[in-house]
Amino acid sequence: MNKSILIVEDEERMRKLIGDYLKREGYTYIEASNGIEAINLFKNNNIDLIILDVMMPFLDGFEVCKSIRKNSNTPIIMLTARSEEDDKLLGYEFGADDYITKPFSPKILMAKIKAIFNRVDSINSTENSTFNMDGLVIDELSHDVKVDGQEVILSPKEYELLLYLVKNKGMALTRTQILDSVWGIDYYGDTRTVDTNIKRIREKLGDKADFITTIRGSGYRFEVKK
Repeated sequence: MNKSILIVEDEERMRKLIGDYLKREGYTYIEASNGIEAINLFKNNNIDLIILDVMMPFLDGFEVCKSIRKNSNTPIIMLTARSEEDDKLLGYEFGADDYITKPFSPKILMAKIKAIFNRVDSINSTENSTFNMDGLVIDELSHDVKVDGQEVILSPKEYELLLYLVKNKGMALTRTQILDSVWGIDYYGDTRTVDTNIKRIREKLGDKADFITTIRGSGYRFEVKK
């Protein structure tokens, strides 16, 4: 499988539990007990996915996620005791790909990890299709997204969402349609998750942000306005 996972969790018992399950699934992993250590380990190792606790000493998970997202689209699963909806939305706003609340089933966590890797590997194995839309360029094979020649760093979920909108260009897509297609029909989150990710994508697209049109009370449509 050759996938390396960074476990960022201040509780040693929890790190060991997660590590044992990862080992059974054939993954390799390294551990960090706080946010600062996590960032240093991430910079110095090839990491395929991060399991990131929110409540940690020195630097919390939200700040770690925000820091990593400045220059990396490595998948991040937030792990926390917080169950409030606004906290989950904050995690998505900072670029998390998924969110799991303690106490949790390690088997569910493994399923989420496998699902993320399957999506990433599936996208990476597609034929080399390039979309070029008035300065916005998306390369499906490399996952590169550029605006007027400048690289745009998107999280895996943001990339999936943008690609879904582009492939359905001109179509009015409801939030529920988007949620089911990008997050999966078994996703239990609120449709505001779509709005949060759209907001982040628009911020990163700069003057191409208006390619994504809001359909009031319904959802979104991707269209290039000449």
